[in-house]
Amino acid sequence: MGRVEVIAAGAVTKQVSGRLSVPTRGRGFTDITAEAAAFVRESGLRHGQLTLFCRHTSASLTIQENADPDVRTDLLAALDRLAPRDRPYLHHAEGPDDMPGHIRTMLTDVALTVPLVEGRLALGTWQGIYVVEHRDRPHRREIALHVMGA
Repeated sequence: MGRVEVIAAGAVTKQVSGRLSVPTRGRGFTDITAEAAAFVRESGLRHGQLTLFCRHTSASLTIQENADPDVRTDLLAALDRLAPRDRPYLHHAEGPDDMPGHIRTMLTDVALTVPLVEGRLALGTWQGIYVVEHRDRPHRREIALHVMGA
């Protein structure tokens, strides 16, 4: 079993909420790591957690590799296989990309939590935070941010 190191302990003393408006270019990944890190810096918190919440049903959030863009290309291809656009969806159709977008959001996630350590997001070396746009056209997506800690 691994060793557990206590970095900080204590009661939650501060909370800060905000919103991030993210323009997407259509289907694909939009990196919001820098914006999330800036929000944390501006909060002044050193230890705690950041929660991000996507306020949409055909876009989602994910933490993925930020070094090789081929990873994101392959992930989009996998989602295409899991929720194809060329299938008839009988009950809800606002366009051929809409219902597959809802399915893809359900398969991924609309909320993330990232720990804060020493005032920084505790992401791994190759991790980035992304909005995943599941619709074909560009959209403006709203992400609610909430950081709490000390």
